[in-house]
Amino acid sequence: MLRVLVTRPEPGAARTAKALEAMGHRPILLPLSETRPLPAEENALPTRIDAVAATSANALRFAPAALVARLATLPCHAVGTRTAQAARAAGFLRVEEGPGDAEALAASIGEGLSARTLLYLCGRVRLRLFEERLARAGVHVRPVETYDTVTIEPSSETVTARLGAGADAVLLYSAKAAEAAGRLAARPALAPLFTHAHMLALSGRVAAAFGPEAGGGMHVASAPTEEALLELLRELD
Repeated sequence: MLRVLVTRPEPGAARTAKALEAMGHRPILLPLSETRPLPAEENALPTRIDAVAATSANALRFAPAALVARLATLPCHAVGTRTAQAARAAGFLRVEEGPGDAEALAASIGEGLSARTLLYLCGRVRLRLFEERLARAGVHVRPVETYDTVTIEPSSETVTARLGAGADAVLLYSAKAAEAAGRLAARPALAPLFTHAHMLALSGRVAAAFGPEAGGGMHVASAPTEEALLELLRELD
């Protein structure tokens, strides 16, 4: 049984904890970021919208009901399975599930939306690759930010109480959480708790954000999905 530190916010943290328990591991929940809704101004929308896209389930969870109602009959391009489920739950009627990667989604829908307007439901903190790739394909992308992601900086006492003897593995889902985890590992009082921990990152960008305090080593998932991240954990078993 591995002691696995989960740094992602709710509601994903509880879902990850169940998956870890099913694998025979002990999850330790210590969210290092949280998501907060942003006001999405309906009157700021373009007069013509041809389709909607989302590369984050949170963008759909935080989208105001009135906004979704206005867009519900348009094609909604979701980056992957989890985001597609969130789109349907929000009320979108025509959801198309993408390949699981934002840049790959842009490549797959760009040609069909050339010279058209795509409303992009997104977070304030995001990579711009999706928008840039579509812009190069001639798509008019209008981002609507429905949520923000902020860092949580727990006290050393809180981390020590939560981790006890330390962690065997740390799951890193975002650059913000990875930066926060790196700062924790760099604190002299907490460094011993991370010394032998394997850092498992969702992507190379997330891994780079952690910094030089990688303890037992940094491992990067083969794809930016939780399934690929947990596969790294299976390899450590």
